[in-house]
Amino acid sequence: MVRGVTELSGLRETRTMHGSKKRSIPRLQSSAYLDLYMLGKEKDRLEKEMFVLEKRKTSLQKRLDEIAAEMKKLEEAEIREKRATPGARKSHHKKDWKTMAMTY
Repeated sequence: MVRGVTELSGLRETRTMHGSKKRSIPRLQSSAYLDLYMLGKEKDRLEKEMFVLEKRKTSLQKRLDEIAAEMKKLEEAEIREKRATPGARKSHHKKDWKTMAMTY
């Protein structure tokens, strides 16, 4: 199976130049305001992403619960059907194939 870029391990944890605290020029005292602004923006972005992930997780869990309930219902129906007809032929689910002769 071909994996996408988002499925590569460690890719989401790749640090940027800002995140690794490396700079091309020496840090100035006046850049603290810029750093505060940039960190605030990153914080907002991460909080939004966390909200989206939580919403997605809730949606996935709801769907998993629905699937589990449907599977349980179908399994119970199958058990009831087997109990109701213990002596019946097991091939009642299969349909006979219709055949016809073909000449070339």
